[in-house]
Amino acid sequence: MTYVLLVLGILLALAAANAHAPRRSAVLLTPSFFLGWLTIEMAPHVLVTGAVATTLTAVFGGLDGWPGWTGLALAALGMAGVAATIVASRRTVVTLRGSGAPIDLDPEGAPHYPLSHLIVPPLCLIPRKGVRVERNVVYREDGRLRLKLDVFRPTGELPGDELRPGLMQIHGGAWVIGDKREQGLPLLNHMASQGWVGFNVNYRLSPRATWPEHLIDLKHFLAWYREHAREYGADPGFLCVTGGSAGGHLAAMVALTANVPEFQPGFEDTDTSVQGAVPFYGVYNLFEPGPWPRPMGATGLMERMVIKQPFEGNREAYAKASPVTYISEDAPPFFVIHGSRDSLIPVAEARRFVERLRDVSKSPVIHAEMKGAQHAFDVFPSYRTARVIEGVERYLTGLHRQHRQGTGPAVPGEVTRSLGESSVG
Repeated sequence: MTYVLLVLGILLALAAANAHAPRRSAVLLTPSFFLGWLTIEMAPHVLVTGAVATTLTAVFGGLDGWPGWTGLALAALGMAGVAATIVASRRTVVTLRGSGAPIDLDPEGAPHYPLSHLIVPPLCLIPRKGVRVERNVVYREDGRLRLKLDVFRPTGELPGDELRPGLMQIHGGAWVIGDKREQGLPLLNHMASQGWVGFNVNYRLSPRATWPEHLIDLKHFLAWYREHAREYGADPGFLCVTGGSAGGHLAAMVALTANVPEFQPGFEDTDTSVQGAVPFYGVYNLFEPGPWPRPMGATGLMERMVIKQPFEGNREAYAKASPVTYISEDAPPFFVIHGSRDSLIPVAEARRFVERLRDVSKSPVIHAEMKGAQHAFDVFPSYRTARVIEGVERYLTGLHRQHRQGTGPAVPGEVTRSLGESSVG
């Protein structure tokens, strides 16, 4: 058992070290991400499991030799490192970069998100109390093509003809994998419990789909929403969009390419504008280097599976697939969210996008930089996720109130009311 304890200690120490300093080399990028993602966002569960395993191994003979004592020391260091990620998540704040104002997402000190979901994350797959889900609604049918969505909405009805605000959720997965059943569930459940109608939308995936078919599918949803929103109690004149990773890229594209004919062939006259965008850890620039030594578009994934054109000689195609290309003064309000320890899409990608957006857009732009968060941190209903989605709900609810009042969009007062601790860039 002494060597079992040694191995356990090494694993805990490596997990903690990787969580604080993820590897970005080509060979270690993917395993480092998955290990860091699970360790950071499931830190309480990792800590309890590690402590129980270490204790049991020690009790049953793990300390009978020097390997066991070495393993115990490494396990203690590893658990201390994991505990540090919990402390960081409980200090989650939003930073208004450029304004110097850090915003505490939870002025009450504890999330209103169900505690049971934080303890047992798979419970987020079950609709929360007061929320009903209608699954597999077909929003586009063309020959054998059938694209579906899930609708999250409150169980109660509003009086008279009053309608609820709508939220479009776009899943990630590098444009090649992913499904509406897997992502955005904590956010959509929370938003529906607060009176919103959420639409978790599927779209065609590569390599079967070639860009911009992914975006065209999502534009078809916008046309469907204008026609069918009232059937679900949603306001066809108010819709915000969110998504993570590739979904963050697509959410930004949806928000910035309103009514661009190229992306809505056959329904060019349909209004495809949205009233707000909340992209999580997205890619916003495929044609310029920056966070990476070479542009994201020059990767095999993009060249062979998504856009399916060599980057060299086709730079314009990659520019046309980049949200940054479509930044204008008429852009809707943006709430850009990214983790500071994102090893797949470095946080610098969000920073440069926000800087360019703020230089041009007349609408407010918030950049939320989550201390210690990995890529896809919001998939799990962790403490950090609870605080972030509560902040998103406050922000979007404020935008909806401003829309109903007919005032111009601004950073909602309930978001800026409570200041908290942060490092401001």
